[in-house]
Amino acid sequence: MPTRAVRWFRALMAPYRRSIQLKLILTMVVLSVLPVIAVTVLAAEKSRASMEAEVVETNMSNIKWTGIYISDQLDRLNQLIYSIQISPDLSDYLNEREPDNLSSEFNAQRKLLNTLANVYYSAGSHVIGIQLYLKQSQALCTFNGMNNDITTVNGIPPQYAEMWQANKDYSIRTSSADSERFTLTRSIRRFEDRKQTGVISLDVLWSQFDQTLDLLGRGDQHQVLITDADGRIMYPAQARQSPPPAGILAALRDVRPGLGMIQTGQQYVFYNDLDAVGLRLVKIIPTSSINHSAFLTMLYGLIVGVISILVSICIAVFIAWRTARPIVHLARSVQELEMIKGPVGKPSTRPDEIGLLERSLHDMSGRLREHIQTEYSINLQKKTAELKALQAQIHPHFLQNTLQMIGSMVFSQKPKDTYEVIRSLSEMFRYVIREPQDMATLRAELDHVGHYMRIQQRRFPQRLVFRVETDERALDIRLPKLSLQPLLENAFQHGLDRKAGAWRIGIRVEIRKEDVWITVCDNGNGMAPNELEKVRAKLETTAEEPIWAQGSHIGLSNVASRIRMNFGVNYGVDIDSEQGAGTRVTIRIPFTSAKEGNV
Repeated sequence: MPTRAVRWFRALMAPYRRSIQLKLILTMVVLSVLPVIAVTVLAAEKSRASMEAEVVETNMSNIKWTGIYISDQLDRLNQLIYSIQISPDLSDYLNEREPDNLSSEFNAQRKLLNTLANVYYSAGSHVIGIQLYLKQSQALCTFNGMNNDITTVNGIPPQYAEMWQANKDYSIRTSSADSERFTLTRSIRRFEDRKQTGVISLDVLWSQFDQTLDLLGRGDQHQVLITDADGRIMYPAQARQSPPPAGILAALRDVRPGLGMIQTGQQYVFYNDLDAVGLRLVKIIPTSSINHSAFLTMLYGLIVGVISILVSICIAVFIAWRTARPIVHLARSVQELEMIKGPVGKPSTRPDEIGLLERSLHDMSGRLREHIQTEYSINLQKKTAELKALQAQIHPHFLQNTLQMIGSMVFSQKPKDTYEVIRSLSEMFRYVIREPQDMATLRAELDHVGHYMRIQQRRFPQRLVFRVETDERALDIRLPKLSLQPLLENAFQHGLDRKAGAWRIGIRVEIRKEDVWITVCDNGNGMAPNELEKVRAKLETTAEEPIWAQGSHIGLSNVASRIRMNFGVNYGVDIDSEQGAGTRVTIRIPFTSAKEGNV
């Protein structure tokens, strides 16, 4: 007979001998400590590096395009100066040779002032003054909101003396009287010998560039500056009161011209030279704004890691000492499933709970094989039902807006116009509800979206332009029903909803070799590159997940799923988008006519 100590030892070791749960959990607790910390640190560094790369790429692109826009605005100001230089009235005034003829001199002055007035009033609210100095006649012409006359001066005016001495053609300087404006000055030169004979200057408000500079995302932590070639701050004025560290502006003097980025210990500095004007666009982002996010990621990761370790230890102890009986009970419950089907092959001989589960699952496998086809059919029917539901949906906001529009048209429009909208809405419902086929001709689809766009054009008569270009040979091809309307809805919802100005949407149908390309394009807000990549990645997963039931691009994904299900993985939906320019979605399907019927 074994002694009591032996019996106690056997009882104590029983969990380890009969169950591998305790061994695995204790091992996982030990091994989870270092991996959690390592993964947290790596994740934080990866997050910081990814964020840094995204910040650099985004800001390089933004400062490039912002520089182009500001250069265009400066070019328009130059064009105003050129329009004065080539004015026949200026030529007549310069060629006036009879100073004693007061009438002729007065007419020449009046024509010159009229030219300045035309330029001033056509320049917009940001140009607040024009000045013209002619050395030959010592005349100083001034036109602004308070003064418009021609005076005679002695010598070169002080504001032009430095430019005249340096023989410069072009100058931009901040006004000494008002830091919120600048003076754009260009020399007038004689064609024969290129000698400087005068200057033309425009007084311009710096605020002209505010809307363009906002594209760079100015904020509390980010600084956006316009400097001269020597690093002196030109705009905004408040930046001169609290300038960035002197080392940044000094470093910018030594950088190569054009677009670039330098990184100091505390800042990321992006710059772009403005073409031919000697100005530079600068954006400064503190490194702390990126590192702060990475630090928070690491802090949260460490907190989650510590909590995970503590929870793992508690769960390990609980499972080791308290869950042996439930696991055995579960194994025996699974073993009872043998009554469904007799044993198949040789069962496991392991004595622990895993052995019981293996024997039970071994016995269940035969039965599961019988149920695979049934379960597959049920799931297929479910997915088909979801597809039908998605196909039949009409956006509730569109329906509500249409009904409200019809209500207002009853009191304000002709009955004929109201009937046209009601008829279009009715035809849309008839197409969705009374046509049970899953496939439809392209002709029917275009008729359906024609009704949809007719309603939208009634809602936005002054803004929306819709155009369809179709190859007549493709009208009889068949494609999944309601493939085009979701793309138009996406264009309104995601592309045109917040876009100012005219809205343009087009549908183009082309036959390329053995395929038909159906392109829906708009001039909306477009998508950022990272958002575009996410949408493309989701479109690639439609083969593994045929129908999406959630998400902001449900229409696009639904169309992509059905195209692949009907025509194979070689066909589907492609999307291209450029932020601020618009989006283009292309459906590719095989070119098979309705007479052949093998779609």
